[in-house]
Amino acid sequence: MTPVTPTPIVLIDVVGLTPRLLAHMPKLSRAMPGQAALGTVLPAVTCPVQSTFLTGEPPSGHGIVGNGWYFRELGEVLLWRQHHALVGGSKIWDDARRLHPRYTVANVCWWYAMGADVDWTVTPRPIYHADGRKSPDCYTSPPSLRVTLTRELGRFPLFRYWGPKAGIASTAWIVAASRLLLNRERPDLTLAYVPHLDYDLQRFGPDGPEAAAAARQVDEALAPLIADAKARGAVVVVVSEYGISAVDRPVDVNRALRREGLLEVYRQAGMEYLDPWTSRAFAVADHQVAHVYVRSPSDLAKVRSLLASLPGVADVLDEPGKAAHALDHPRAGELVAVAEPGSWFTYYYWLDDARAPDFARTVDIHRKPGYDPAELFFDPADPLVKLRAASALARKEMGFRYTLDVVPLDPSPVRGSHGRLPDDPSGGPVLLCSETLDRDRYEATDVKSLILALAGRREHRAAETGGR
Repeated sequence: MTPVTPTPIVLIDVVGLTPRLLAHMPKLSRAMPGQAALGTVLPAVTCPVQSTFLTGEPPSGHGIVGNGWYFRELGEVLLWRQHHALVGGSKIWDDARRLHPRYTVANVCWWYAMGADVDWTVTPRPIYHADGRKSPDCYTSPPSLRVTLTRELGRFPLFRYWGPKAGIASTAWIVAASRLLLNRERPDLTLAYVPHLDYDLQRFGPDGPEAAAAARQVDEALAPLIADAKARGAVVVVVSEYGISAVDRPVDVNRALRREGLLEVYRQAGMEYLDPWTSRAFAVADHQVAHVYVRSPSDLAKVRSLLASLPGVADVLDEPGKAAHALDHPRAGELVAVAEPGSWFTYYYWLDDARAPDFARTVDIHRKPGYDPAELFFDPADPLVKLRAASALARKEMGFRYTLDVVPLDPSPVRGSHGRLPDDPSGGPVLLCSETLDRDRYEATDVKSLILALAGRREHRAAETGGR
């Protein structure tokens, strides 16, 4: 008897997609008859939400409490780690392989990809040269996939994936890589991450013409991938992690802690660096949520009172508050601050810009002890900033060391953020499907079970999926 195989699934994470933006995406809307609201988790940021999609567990279960956190065992704040071993819980493919041992998975740019037990992996990974230069590239497994993708699609456009020049080129590359894998390797599950809506919605806010234009660009970019998926007989599921809301008030939580004598810095070469080893309290700012690490229980009441008094802070979660939001994991801060609507948290801890570390003015997602959306901007206060950037890039192309110090230290240009739970469903996440859905609302914890159910909905014989 010819063995049956699961229905192929293409799971596309269109970060920032909301019902409001879907109105500007006619092709996607027509292709997805199943449409539902999608609940998210706190914090509503990429790494926790993606991990919830894949495991069906909240942050208290899988352990991803933010895009980064304070690694107490190392004494360091680390954001945007990439090793899949950080994610606890059973993944979609683990459960699928209990029924279909040969279940295959392609992961194109979902986070925590490195080391995951999948068959094909593509994830951004720059080349860090010994002389300090950074060149765009990606990591793939198997390694030969990188050669194929680079030859056919060009080098991964890292500087279009994040930074002042981030734009549709990175989404186009990711979609093309997803199509290549879908058509040539025919995985049972294809994961594709589409980042484009993140950029101009953080730069300009979610309600202006820039947001509508970005939605139209994504609509065009996704159409070929969805067409390929349908031609193969795959079910397409589109999810979003969060909606981006308008903001106009940055909250300098670390500066407030420093002024109270709770946060310490050390100084080298005239620059100040956060000192987590001696600080009594400090915050890892992550959009509209900040994990606040408090060394001594005797300081908890003081720190909580200080945080609650800051303009722009809506709530300060202690142990019962974290438990109520399924955020009670050892990696979380002793306290978790949640911003008010219209507000977001900066990572800044210096009190004088002249003492800011040199990486503060660059795109450096790994050394900054918190998220920095100002990296999406060229410094508007510097009339020569683009000329200096061009000069630096020219030095890079010639093989010389360079410093791309173009990021403003003024956070006021940022007009969109996310992280708190949505106040308005029209600005919250959505779930779309190329087949009809049984419900009009799902939670992020439901996505895993939905994918497994769709994979088993129809029987596909091996001959229809390439003879496996």
